[in-house]
Amino acid sequence: MKKGVIVVFVLSLVFMMSCNEKKKDKSSSTQIKKKVTAKDILGNPKYLAISYGGYRKKSRDSQPTLSELKEDLKILSAMGIKMLRTYNVQPKLPHASNVLKAISELKKEDPNFEMYVMLGAWIDCLNAWTNKEPNHNIESPNNAGEIQRAVKLANQYPDIVKIIAVGNEAMVKWATEYYVQPDVILKWVNHLQNLKKGGKLPKDLWITSSDDFASWGGGEDRYHVEGLNMLIKAVDYISMHTYPYHNTHYNPEFWGVPEAHADMPDTTKIEMAMERAIKFSQKQYDSVTNYMKSVGVNKPVHIGETGWATVSNGQYGDDGSRATDEYKQGLYHEQIRKWTNRARISCFYFEAFNEQWKDANNAKGSENHFGLFTIDGKAKYPIWDLVDKGIFDGLTRNGNTITKTYNGNKEALLKEVLVPPSEEEIMAKR
Repeated sequence: MKKGVIVVFVLSLVFMMSCNEKKKDKSSSTQIKKKVTAKDILGNPKYLAISYGGYRKKSRDSQPTLSELKEDLKILSAMGIKMLRTYNVQPKLPHASNVLKAISELKKEDPNFEMYVMLGAWIDCLNAWTNKEPNHNIESPNNAGEIQRAVKLANQYPDIVKIIAVGNEAMVKWATEYYVQPDVILKWVNHLQNLKKGGKLPKDLWITSSDDFASWGGGEDRYHVEGLNMLIKAVDYISMHTYPYHNTHYNPEFWGVPEAHADMPDTTKIEMAMERAIKFSQKQYDSVTNYMKSVGVNKPVHIGETGWATVSNGQYGDDGSRATDEYKQGLYHEQIRKWTNRARISCFYFEAFNEQWKDANNAKGSENHFGLFTIDGKAKYPIWDLVDKGIFDGLTRNGNTITKTYNGNKEALLKEVLVPPSEEEIMAKR
C-alpha cells in the first residue's frame, strides 16, 4: 500500500472513531437524562421544587397561553427550580397539560432545559361544590375521569411527569366542601400502582397523595383509621403540608412574643418568631414520620406545600396575627429551604407567582398573595438577591422586566412590618 493511501486510511479511521465516540457520548447523555426518576429528584437539593399556577386573571376561565407559561418556566428555571407541582387535570382547565406541552417545547428549543412535574389529580366527594349537601363517604363520579386524564398525560410525557398525586388536601376534615375518606384515595393509589405493575404506566413513576400533616396521622386521633394506615403502605412516599402561617391564627401559642423578649429590638422579636415558625413545621413533620413508623412503615416523607403570604386584610393582617409581610416571608423562605435542603427533604414551596383568582372578590385576601413574584413580575423580598445577581436579565413577565418590590428599598419595606402580638395578647383573644 502506498504511503499516501496509508495516511488517508489512518485519518479516515481516526475520523470514524471520533464520530463514534461523539455518538456514544450523545447516546450516553440521552440515557442519563432518561434515567432521572422521582427517586433521584426527591430529597435532592439540586432539584428545587415549587408549586406553580400561571393564572394571571381573576378567573381560571382565562387560561394562560403557551407563551405565558414558557415565560414563567424560564424565570423559574433561572432560579434553579427543576420540579413543579400542578393540581388538577380537569377538562375545562387545561393548565397542567399546557404546562407539560410548554416544558416539552422548551426542551426541544434548548436540550439543556430541565424541568419535571408532580402531576395532581383533583379528588372530590359526592355533591362537592354544589348546592347539595356534600357526602363525604361517597366519592364524586368525576374522580374516575380525573385519574384517566392523569394517566394519559403521564404516558404522553414520561420524561417530564415523575409523580402523580391523588388529591390535594382531599382528606383533611376542614375541607368541608369536598373532603373524602382515606379509602377513596387508597382506591385510586392502588389503581395507579396496579397500572405500573401491568406496564400501563412507567414503573419508576411515583404515586402519592398530597395532604395536610393531620391527614397523614400527625394530628388528632380521628384521622388514625385503618384506611389511612393502608394508604401509608400503598404510596411510594408521603407528601405532607405544613403551614405555620395559618397557625398564627388557629394555633398561635408558638407565635406570641414571650414576656422575656419584651425589651428586645423589634427585628429580633420578628426573627425569633420566625425561628419558632420553622420549629412548628419541623414538629409537624416529625409527627407524621412518627405516625408512619408506628404502623410499621419507613419510607420518604417530603413537604408538598408550605409558604407565607405577604398581604392580608383578614385574620393574618394588622387586626389579626400580624404575620403577613414580605420581610417575614423572606425569613421563612430562607429558613425552610435551609432546613429541608440540609435534611434532604423536597419542599414544594407555595408558591411561584401570586394568583388573584383564589379570592377573586377580595383583592387583599391572603390566598392571592403567597407568590414569590407579584402578578406583574416583581420579585418579592425573599428573592431580591437573585435580581442583584442578574439571573433574570433578559426575562420578562407580562412584558415587564423582573424588578424588586419596594424598588428594592428595605427601609420602606420594614416600615410596614408588624411585630407579632405578645403571648398575653394572644391568650386574651383565646
